[in-house]
Amino acid sequence: MSLFVSVDNIDKIFPLSGGAEYVALKGISLDIKKGEFISLIGHSGCGKSTLLNMIAGLNLPSAGLITLEGQQIKQPGPDKMVIFQNYSLLPWLTARQNIALAVDEVMKGASDSERRAAVEEHIDLVGLRHAAEKLPKELSGGMKQRVAIARALAIRPKLLLLDEPFGALDALTRGNLQEQLMRICEAYQVTSVMVTHDVDEAVLLSDRIVMLTNGPGSQIGGILEVDIPRPRKRMEVVAHPSYYSLRSEIIYFLNQQKRVKKLRAKKVTTVSRHGLEKVNLELGFVPLTACAPLVVAQEKGFFTKQGLDEVSLVRETSWRGIVDGIAGGYLDGAQMPAGMPTWLTAGGHREQPLPVVTALTMTRNGNGVTLSRALYEKGVYSAADFKRFLLASDGEPHTLGMVHPSSMHNLLLRYWLAAQGIDPDRDVNLKTIPPAQMVADLKAGTIDGYCVGEPWNLRAAMEGAGFTIATDLEIWQGHPGKVLGVREDWALKYPNTHIALVKALLEACQYCADPNHETEIRELLAGRNYLSTSVDYIQLGDPNQYSCDLDKPAEYAHHLFFGAAVNRPSRTEHLWMMTQMARWGEIPFPRNWVEILERVCRVGVFSAAARELGLDVNYQRRPIALFDGAEFNAEDPISYLTQSAIHRNFTMAEVHLDGARLAAA
Repeated sequence: MSLFVSVDNIDKIFPLSGGAEYVALKGISLDIKKGEFISLIGHSGCGKSTLLNMIAGLNLPSAGLITLEGQQIKQPGPDKMVIFQNYSLLPWLTARQNIALAVDEVMKGASDSERRAAVEEHIDLVGLRHAAEKLPKELSGGMKQRVAIARALAIRPKLLLLDEPFGALDALTRGNLQEQLMRICEAYQVTSVMVTHDVDEAVLLSDRIVMLTNGPGSQIGGILEVDIPRPRKRMEVVAHPSYYSLRSEIIYFLNQQKRVKKLRAKKVTTVSRHGLEKVNLELGFVPLTACAPLVVAQEKGFFTKQGLDEVSLVRETSWRGIVDGIAGGYLDGAQMPAGMPTWLTAGGHREQPLPVVTALTMTRNGNGVTLSRALYEKGVYSAADFKRFLLASDGEPHTLGMVHPSSMHNLLLRYWLAAQGIDPDRDVNLKTIPPAQMVADLKAGTIDGYCVGEPWNLRAAMEGAGFTIATDLEIWQGHPGKVLGVREDWALKYPNTHIALVKALLEACQYCADPNHETEIRELLAGRNYLSTSVDYIQLGDPNQYSCDLDKPAEYAHHLFFGAAVNRPSRTEHLWMMTQMARWGEIPFPRNWVEILERVCRVGVFSAAARELGLDVNYQRRPIALFDGAEFNAEDPISYLTQSAIHRNFTMAEVHLDGARLAAA
């Protein structure tokens, strides 16, 4: 498909009374190919209809340029037909006459017979032969909209623009018209742009879905490619593997925009107290057993003890929510997978470096690789068995879940697979799934296994849905699991608050490590505000006695919350994670990796917090010892990276942190 419509960096500004201005759209750029169906989706007030009207020529951008086939759009015309939600039919004309009015006006050079033929063709195209002589008042809502569609298409427009065309119709009528519109667009290769609030409608009809952020100053927040093949039918698209992931992506985006809108409306002011620059904090977490230090710091008063009087714990369903909260600035800090600060700093999020620091490792261990019961019943008891199973599958796809590209789950799973000669991108399909969704997907058979933190490995085992084939004990005993992450600019703005936050969580880590507190902590975590699950699934000590009753239950690794060299951030460990993310193409390997590590790992903040608590800050460097015996050379990470038997063709880049840009090689 060739480029057909170009929206080039447009702004739209409306004047307000008193000389003020309202910026509706800011920096919108979009290229549309001939024959493509584009949907615009977003909350009310995000500028969807404004953008559609500018493409139609009904309004002009305040800045930027919109072109159709290389010609600037300056005014409306018959080459750009708009279908509105309210039909816009002339009430004194029949269905046939409404269509003929447009045809006669636009096709003046055609003969009477040619114009009549165009009208009749489109009456049949939308199935209105039986109602051609009826007035609009005699037609149902769906029939009126069919007349509007026939009128728009009968004049052969270059571009069809639809502003919530089915919004006022009942579900059955809407579904039938959607399928009719799809057939027409495919048959005539009509280029279409549609405004909609309906997520399912967008997935069904579109080639691409453009998601707009909240106004004022709305921008394109993301564009989804719909890879569901055409022709499509409503009752069949739901069976396509991409349908629910696309739907979930849109719903997540819309929910995040709603949340951002609420946070903007709150207008929270910074509260300073007790010599701290800020005591009212929003801290994000994902419901896992590893969130225990945050929960304990809140419930046992460690935040308050350190002067942080107003701490709110914000539960996110996925690590993506944590990323958005930190990137958007509406979380002060968060529990993060160990690799996320480095991933964000090195430009993993939208290829834009976002400096994030960590001064505390909150947990180590607690992860495992779980495979389905069906694989166990087929004789898969080890990694070698799994490789033989894949080789015997004759190209049949097998999917494994992980929680985020920067997580140790992803990095350990990939390392474990690659060490067995299994290419994690070619021999299996790795899919990002929220932790709480893992067991449900395993039971549904949509995935063959996953790597995740507790309680989701133990729960799958206890419910007989799967078995843990490998744990931290077998891959990397004592690896970093979850860390405290805050934006670098936040840490610089609130240095005393940062140390107080680390102190509170370090005390909570020490509390979690005491076996006398295990029962209490399990009950706290199981509560509705945190994991909201049965206390039986939460084990902080030795969970082996609770594991599945398959013939060969795994040896589970419990969490390490506190102890010698447990909590101090390690630059060597973050360098290993950096090499692994570059190995699999998650980030370029930074040429200035030493600077990145210095910026990410705030050892000084940790040491200050530990000293003020009277804790020993002496540190003995831990060697990184993985199960395959490969030695990690921190002095020459590039050689370590290139010597990996299986890796992607990685790039190197200078990461410019102060300018927040990524200069890739």
